[in-house]
Formats: sequence, C-alpha cells, structure tokens
Amino acid sequence: MLRMWAAHTAAEFVTRDVDATMRTMTDNPTVLHVPTGMGGVGFDGVRDFYQQWFVGRNPADLSIVSMSQTIGDASIVDEMLITFTHDIEIPWILPAVAPTGKQVRIPVIGIVGFEGADVASERIYWDQAAVLAQVGLLDSAAAERLPFVTAPDGLLDGSLALNQLAQARRTSQPEQGSGAAS
Repeated sequence: MLRMWAAHTAAEFVTRDVDATMRTMTDNPTVLHVPTGMGGVGFDGVRDFYQQWFVGRNPADLSIVSMSQTIGDASIVDEMLITFTHDIEIPWILPAVAPTGKQVRIPVIGIVGFEGADVASERIYWDQAAVLAQVGLLDSAAAERLPFVTAPDGLLDGSLALNQLAQARRTSQPEQGSGAAS
C-alpha cells in the first residue's frame, strides 16, 4: 500500500500524469476533498476531476511533507503539511478564487482506502477557514474571534501555546460577576 500511495502521489504532483495516477487506482474509485466538496466517483468521475481540477493545477512551489502515517489492514492515514504560494488558480482548494500571491501552510489529513494494492478511495481534510484567512479572504478580525488557527506551524512544532484563542478570549472579556453590585 505504501508503494502504491507513493506512486499515486508522485503521478499527481511530480510527473503530473493523469493516466499514471489512474493506473494506481481501482476500476471504481472515489475521491473527495471534503472542505470544498471537490472530487469524483467512479473511474470516469475521478479521471475527470484529476484532468480538469487537480493534476497539473498546482503552484510550482507546492510542497508536501508527510508528518506521520498510520497504516491499517486496508487503509493509510497520511498527515501532511502542504505549503504553496497562491500564484495560480487552484480549483481543488480555492475554487473560483483569483491568485492572491499569498503563502499558504496547512496541515492536511488524507484517509486512503485500498482494495488489494490499488487505491480505492481518498478522503482529504484540511481547515478551509485557515486557507481563506491566509489568502486574505477572511479578515484579521475574523481570525481573532473565530475558532481557527491561521498559521499552524507553531502548533505543529510546539512553539505556540495551545488554546491561544481561548486564552485571548479570557483576557479580553470582563470577569463574570465583576460588575457593580445593586
């Protein structure tokens, strides 16, 4: 499974070859990028998704670093850090969003199902609010009041304290019961 997953991702991101990508898959695969609802069902649906929306539709500086992999009997869970400059339209992650020139760094989880040695399914998850904030589509005020992390690096490497949003909220609100007595 690991060899097939490596061949699959190499075909997607290195050689950018839709046919090679499809050769790593079953005859009836599914792909779903959950945050944007992008993907395909069945061989033709997945091939169409890869051809039109994914393979070859990534910035030249796209970097994917696998942080951990959990291997089951018929699946792999791959935790990755994806980094890119939004210098082209990237329809699978920012559909219909013109390039902003902004840098994006997000953790991504891929749950990859196998039938035998072939990829049967992919469900890919990431924090879309963090992506939108990093490209400037959510303002800094939203980032301060909503529960999402705009820059995950500090959380992932331990240099940023956990629960920073809760801590900021506690220090910016008056304490309960501190008002004048009646």
